[in-house]
Amino acid sequence: MISNYGSNQSAQTKKLMPSDMETVQENVPEIQKIVPYTNLYQSLSFQNLQFNGQIIGADQSLADIVKITMAEGRFVSFLDQNSYYCVVGHDIAMQMREKGIDPINQQITVGNQLLTIIGVADQWEPNLFLFANINQGIIIPIYLSFLINPQTQIQNVLVQLKPATPLDTAKSHIEKVITQLAPGNQVRFHDPQEIIDVVSKQRSTFTWLLSAIGGISLLVGGIGVMNIMLVSVIERRREIGIRMAIGARRKDILEMFLIESIVLTILGGLLGVFFGTITTLILAYSSGWEYHFHFSPVALGFVVSAIVGVFSGFYPSLRAAKLDPIACLQSE
Repeated sequence: MISNYGSNQSAQTKKLMPSDMETVQENVPEIQKIVPYTNLYQSLSFQNLQFNGQIIGADQSLADIVKITMAEGRFVSFLDQNSYYCVVGHDIAMQMREKGIDPINQQITVGNQLLTIIGVADQWEPNLFLFANINQGIIIPIYLSFLINPQTQIQNVLVQLKPATPLDTAKSHIEKVITQLAPGNQVRFHDPQEIIDVVSKQRSTFTWLLSAIGGISLLVGGIGVMNIMLVSVIERRREIGIRMAIGARRKDILEMFLIESIVLTILGGLLGVFFGTITTLILAYSSGWEYHFHFSPVALGFVVSAIVGVFSGFYPSLRAAKLDPIACLQSE
């Protein structure tokens, strides 16, 4: 469960501090683990490099709950609260390495403070538990964030409940304790499962929408192929008559036009896959996304193309097979 604390700030509003979260855990028996963290937006610089990064105040418990692993060095801990240490995200470390600099033990300027880098985080996959991007951020001891910016307060807390705990009961107890500790603060809850359900519903709707568009496209394409094949039958009546005159059976004529229809739709599918792949590669490259090629959708596309070819070409092929060879030979 993710709790986000926004407050109606006034001179009388008490700021939430890490020690308040310890009180919350002591007074809410449903809580198994509570992890507060802070967000700061300060200028970051290293030598001649300027970074647009987010500063996160936390300790080891944040790394444990959102699965932050270390590429080098170590994570900040509770013992570092009075130390000017920090951990840099993967993207910031890469920018430093591009300049030929090993980030470990380097000093980076955060606001007006000089911090020593003690660790580099691995590439981190964003998730629904943390409203921050670790890859482009700097993690500092949580109490240090209050020294860098005295206006800082705890606005986001990750809460892990004990198994089989009723969610509504836990929410009620947490909100009651927090409003007692810091009157004037608003408490908002973000349940990851609710977010997952919303995303799943949106994805399902999007899938159905794309399926409908694809189905309409296949229908229109199939009708187009059928029209082309009908025109081809009319224009090739004399050829059909000659083939029948020299021994071709109606079955042979049917198969000939059916194969042509299938080849036509498969070639269309091949062109669609080619241009679709090129377009996707360009979009992924320009947006900085990672591209993965999956063979199964491509294979399915060719199968669907062949099926469309069969259905679209069957009627024109059947019509060609039923033509009278004498009438065909007499046609111009």
